[in-house]
Amino acid sequence: MTLIYRFLLETAPAEAQKTGNNLLSLLYTFLPFVLIIGVMYFFTIRPQKKREKELKAKLEKIKPGDKVMTIGGIVGRVANISGDEVTLYSGVANTMLTFKKSAISTVIPQDSETKE
Repeated sequence: MTLIYRFLLETAPAEAQKTGNNLLSLLYTFLPFVLIIGVMYFFTIRPQKKREKELKAKLEKIKPGDKVMTIGGIVGRVANISGDEVTLYSGVANTMLTFKKSAISTVIPQDSETKE
């Protein structure tokens, strides 16, 4: 019995070294995937969240007279804001259209138009 225990104790460090090498090789295998995910986060996900945050802030500050563009491409001036809905004047005949605030993709404040 003592020979078996002695054999196990002598081979344990060798197996620990193999496990260490296996862990290191596993780390080197997954490191490129972790780096790709990190790069994707910093170049795609983070800027998108920043743009969404800026648009949300602009939608909170929207007021009648501001020029907006919807996600469908309709451009018009804000006529009325009631809760989550925005009414726009659009076209030559000043057709009034009502949209949800979430359907607005771009806000051009009335002040910035006069400066240009």
